[in-house]
Amino acid sequence: MPGASGRVLVVDDNKVIRQLIRVNLELEGLEVVTAADGAECLDVVHEVRPDVVTLDVVMPRLDGIRTAARLRADPRTHHLPVAIISACTQYEVQAGLDLGVDAFLAKPFEPAELVRIVMDLIERNTGRTAAGGDGDPAGESGGATGASDDAPGDGETVERDAAGQAAEEIDRLPGHDGLPGHDGLPGHDGLPSHDGIHP
Repeated sequence: MPGASGRVLVVDDNKVIRQLIRVNLELEGLEVVTAADGAECLDVVHEVRPDVVTLDVVMPRLDGIRTAARLRADPRTHHLPVAIISACTQYEVQAGLDLGVDAFLAKPFEPAELVRIVMDLIERNTGRTAAGGDGDPAGESGGATGASDDAPGDGETVERDAAGQAAEEIDRLPGHDGLPGHDGLPGHDGLPSHDGIHP
């Protein structure tokens, strides 16, 4: 579907992977902005105002799981579609699901599957925003996407509180602090041991 519109924030510490994802999405007419890790993602997300964020899991400074937790805990990005593109362990998949990650794509991936997932999330997000739903709740980011909520409902507040609580719990887990200790975990070095077997 060339000519599609939408903006994707691609977050991966591997320059080659970032470029691969960028090229495949740009061929579909999407605008792509990249970030090298979770910390950079959080620095630029409010300025970029993407329709979808893709996250690698193992990254320096701030890994993908903690980045997803931060995005879910922030009212401005709470409903932003997030796809994890990484060779995840079962634990990481479960942690992502608990946080409300929308999609997972294992590396190495098929470009067609990448495009399908991203386009699906953009379409879902566009439909929700057009329905007057879950855009920028406070209009704090400039209101460029149109509809905004006057006030989140009780259910949304509870959901955000749960996401914030999950983020705090993940922060306390060993190996999910973005520090060098994360590199020493079995199955977190990008080698064949990272095949979904519990580390």
